[in-house]
Amino acid sequence: MLDIPEGLSQVTRPGVVLAHGAANDMQTPLLVDFASGLAQAGYPVLRFNFPYRDAGRKTPDNEKVLGRAWKAACGFLESQVDITLAGVVAAGKSLGGRIASQEVAAGMLEVKGLIFLGYPLHAPGRTHSLRDAHLDSITCPLLFIEGSRDPFCDLTRLSGVIGRLKAPCTLEVIEGGEHSYRLARSTPEDEAAVHARIVSCALAWLERLDRGGDYSR
Repeated sequence: MLDIPEGLSQVTRPGVVLAHGAANDMQTPLLVDFASGLAQAGYPVLRFNFPYRDAGRKTPDNEKVLGRAWKAACGFLESQVDITLAGVVAAGKSLGGRIASQEVAAGMLEVKGLIFLGYPLHAPGRTHSLRDAHLDSITCPLLFIEGSRDPFCDLTRLSGVIGRLKAPCTLEVIEGGEHSYRLARSTPEDEAAVHARIVSCALAWLERLDRGGDYSR
C-alpha cells in the first residue's frame, strides 16, 4: 500500500518502507496512521505484508523469507515512485523492525536509518536473553519508540544496549504504553492521540536525518 504525498515532484526526502509485527498486518491502525502522518509531511511510504499474512496464516515465515520480503518491498518502492528517492528508511513494528535490522546488519539491505516501533528486545520475562547482538554491526541512525510498560523491551536493558552501539541512537518513550502503545483505561489520551505523538517523534527524527543533524543521546 503506497501513501504518496500530494505534489511530490522532486527529491527532497527519503521514502519509508513500513512492516507489521508478528500478530498483525499492514492494516493495523497504528501503521495506517503512521504512514498517513508521514505522507502528509512529505514522505512517500510503502506498507507491506509479509507472505504469511497475505496467505492468511498466523505463524510468521522463517527469517530468510521475511528478509527477502523486506528487500522486495524496498525495491518495489523505488520502482513505483516516479522520482529518484533520497534513500530509504526502514520502519517496522516489533518483528518487522527486528528483521529489517538483521538484514541491514548482514549487509543485505541498505537504508539511511531504522525506525523501531516497539523493538522486541527479549521475550516477556526473559530480560537475560536479548536480541541485540546484530545491532553492533549497524552504523546508520536508529530511532527506538518504546512503551514504558512493554513486556518485550525492558527500558533499562535497552538503555544499556543503546549505550554501547556505534550507531547514532534516539530513544523516545511513550509513558504508560505497552507493546502496541495502548495506555491504561484510566488514561484520558485516546489511541489517535498516542499515534499522533508517535508520528510526531518520527517526523522530528526524520527531519534531523534529512539535515544530517545531531543524534546525540
